[in-house]
Amino acid sequence: MLRLGLDIGGTKIEAQLLDGLGVSLLCKRIATPTTGYGDFLVAITDLVNEIRQELDGPFTIGIGLPGAIDPQTGRIKNANCLLLNGQDLKGDLTKALGQRVWLANDADCFALSEAVDGAGEAGRVVFGIILGTGCGGGLVVNRQLIVGPNAITGEWGHNPLPGYDPALDGPSQPCYCGRDNCIERFVSGTGFAGRFVERHGRGLSPIGIITAAAEGDVEAEAHYDHFIQALAHSVASLINVLDPDVIVLGGGLSNIDRLYLDLPQALTPYLFSDRCITPMVPARYGDSSGVRGAAWLPSCVEGATTWAI
Repeated sequence: MLRLGLDIGGTKIEAQLLDGLGVSLLCKRIATPTTGYGDFLVAITDLVNEIRQELDGPFTIGIGLPGAIDPQTGRIKNANCLLLNGQDLKGDLTKALGQRVWLANDADCFALSEAVDGAGEAGRVVFGIILGTGCGGGLVVNRQLIVGPNAITGEWGHNPLPGYDPALDGPSQPCYCGRDNCIERFVSGTGFAGRFVERHGRGLSPIGIITAAAEGDVEAEAHYDHFIQALAHSVASLINVLDPDVIVLGGGLSNIDRLYLDLPQALTPYLFSDRCITPMVPARYGDSSGVRGAAWLPSCVEGATTWAI
């Protein structure tokens, strides 16, 4: 069976068609419509129908999006593609396309892609972490995406930073979710750069901070060290609860090479163990993991509520 994945982003929508072995057969991209929800539905429908015309056989459809699906109503919420919020995207696309569709958060799709045939394929329990604009996550067990009754599995970025100390971590950080000092405010790419401005009055991008640290900038190196400690404390909490076989990292900060040496070394003091042997590896498919995971959704959803199936 062929599998079509759609990855909805704030500026573009990517479609990839995979065969049963995960080989990419086709890739298309269109701009994400911003003129209204109706135009968005038309764009998706036209894209899928265009692909249908190029193929002889049927395919399943999975969709990843940067938001949450309300488990009670099935409607989208907290999406940065604002026109999706409050909409029954699954129901509307099912009607428009004349076939069943599957939806999931983009971080879940990332984790699924890397667990099925990516960097975590050898593991039974795989946790995927995205360190990008936000701080998302997803849990896959035996190549099945785990979706709990509250539809928040993997949302580790909205736990409070373990051991938060104003003397070390700075002033309390309000999060858009309404809580304070969420992990995301400290270890996402946005948080990493924003905290550097707050602490040192200098506006550098995440890669700029890392480059400055490598060139001997004392403030940049100290800021990176704080980031590693915050990330280690947070990831250790995950390992203490889940003890996954592998953790796969994605997003912009996952491209920091030294992270894969520094993070495992920093974890041990926070673990209920005398050492950490959990592999922490970069994603195999990089930016394509989201769309590939969406393609795998129809056969890889475990314990899902009705919106996911």
